[in-house]
Amino acid sequence: MSDNSLRTLVRGAYDIQKLRIQTGNRIVGNFKAKLGQDPGTTEYEIDEDGQAILASIRRSYKKITDGVVSFPRAATFKGDEVISTYTELSLVAQYIDLETSEHQHFLRLGHALKGMPIYDTFLAPIKGIGPAMAGVIVSEIDITKARHPSSLWKYAGLDVADDGAGRSRRADHLVERDYTDREGKPAKRKSITFNPFLKTKLTGVLGPSFLRAGDNKYSAIYRDYKHRLESHATHSEASKGKRHNMAIRYMVKMFLIDLYTAWRPLEGLPVSLPYHEAKLGHKHAA
Repeated sequence: MSDNSLRTLVRGAYDIQKLRIQTGNRIVGNFKAKLGQDPGTTEYEIDEDGQAILASIRRSYKKITDGVVSFPRAATFKGDEVISTYTELSLVAQYIDLETSEHQHFLRLGHALKGMPIYDTFLAPIKGIGPAMAGVIVSEIDITKARHPSSLWKYAGLDVADDGAGRSRRADHLVERDYTDREGKPAKRKSITFNPFLKTKLTGVLGPSFLRAGDNKYSAIYRDYKHRLESHATHSEASKGKRHNMAIRYMVKMFLIDLYTAWRPLEGLPVSLPYHEAKLGHKHAA
């Protein structure tokens, strides 16, 4: 499979996931509004309260559609105390269809990844990495361009900017890039320096997944670094949330060193030591 084909497959699966989440939130919002509650949902995640509501709606949907040969018609529809109108039934059906499609897309992604050396030998055995996250890593990273581990950090937006702060979308972290405008003329604009999709998935999905996976190398790295921050003269005064985010970021950076070290030899490429080993003499955890 070409890199572009895999990237299209991965992005398509996540597009369906995003649409499924948005639809689920709207269903939850409609249900809450019907009960006179504040919807209070976001477009990018479904909270625990929303998940409980969706579970109840799923049970109602299954009861209404159980045993029917085809989807009920409006004229013959009989609702219940949860799904009371045909419009609600149709909206829930849309969510169920998206959920099924999302599952199928990620299942196919898992099959597509099998046989790729970096997936079979390194990514698949790691607790906390499933086909979805592995697909992001393999399709978004061109390991041939990463001459050093720090190259991956920079591409993923996990490097340190010139002001000493972690890389972000802040105005002083942007760089000037050349581009061609709509009229075909050369122009310049301010741009971020990293892949935002990759950064979001690594810090917002992979990091928490490592912690949920239980006792493993990366969760141990997180706990150790978080403890160091709590004992640090400066960072001990920071909020728990900030120390948590800093520890997640550090844990993911250590994972990227391991990824670099495992992947480059598989492609017949030379491997360089990370900065903290090559220059500072610190030993990276095996």
